[in-house]
Amino acid sequence: MGDFHHVRHDKQQMKTQKTLWISIVLTATFAIVEFVGGLWSGSLALLSDSAHMASDVLALGLSMVAMMFARKPADDRFTFGYLRMEILASFLNGVTLCVLAIGIFYEGIHRFFSPQQVDFALMMTIAVFGLVINGVVTIVLHRSLKEESNLNVQSALWHFFGDLLSSIGVIIAAVLIRFTGWVVFDPIISIIIGAIIFRGGARITWASTLILMERVPSSLDLDVIRRDIRAIEGVEDVHELHVWAISSDHYSLTAHVFISDQIQPFCVILAINEKLKNAHNIEHVTVQVEHALVHPHGAYGRAFLQRPK
Repeated sequence: MGDFHHVRHDKQQMKTQKTLWISIVLTATFAIVEFVGGLWSGSLALLSDSAHMASDVLALGLSMVAMMFARKPADDRFTFGYLRMEILASFLNGVTLCVLAIGIFYEGIHRFFSPQQVDFALMMTIAVFGLVINGVVTIVLHRSLKEESNLNVQSALWHFFGDLLSSIGVIIAAVLIRFTGWVVFDPIISIIIGAIIFRGGARITWASTLILMERVPSSLDLDVIRRDIRAIEGVEDVHELHVWAISSDHYSLTAHVFISDQIQPFCVILAINEKLKNAHNIEHVTVQVEHALVHPHGAYGRAFLQRPK
């Protein structure tokens, strides 16, 4: 038997999907070029950046799969739809970034004590080309986020922002090597790139973890929500209040409210739904209306009944 939902539990993000396809093709092509160039020139910075670009392809692929799942409507088994795939993909992307950064740290430290010669001309040529590619993809993804909010795409954007900085770092390393002859700048820049990548990965991993743990979204204040509900005529108390995010911009709320027996419960429910939608952008709301004599919730209800009038 099908279910009926007044709030959609799917995301249709066609513009973002087209953007991701373009980004995947550009990134995969340049990752191969940069990897070959890194081996040829002997540059760890280029190899580090090519590894990061390869992780970008994986990240974009995960984002694409998550977006395809998010388009599927809710069913009898997945009553909230498949929106959480966006968050799972974001989490995997963030962890991938952190693991990649640790690998860059390790190789960078090794190269620091055992420097290798690099081909300046080839290193610089590929780095400049990478700067252009990464700049274009970063701008495209940033514009896409302005039109359609998506933590998953935001995590992909962090990948490319890291790539953009990586390309700048490789160029700086190439220039310093060219004018000083110190090849040690190659691993130093790589370690700096790794630190930037790790920071971005940690932020995305933490943000997705908070959603998976069903933490109250940072954009919402539970005390303000409770106050707004209590201000509605007929509401005497609010308890068992829970607010969480299904995905980056789909919020849900459940609450129990003690109401006066002098008012219609349907009027209270309608007023709560309207208030939460207009004041907090929460549309998926489940409210259980109660009376302390009928649903006392143990000591909580007894204390409520004994409160000073």
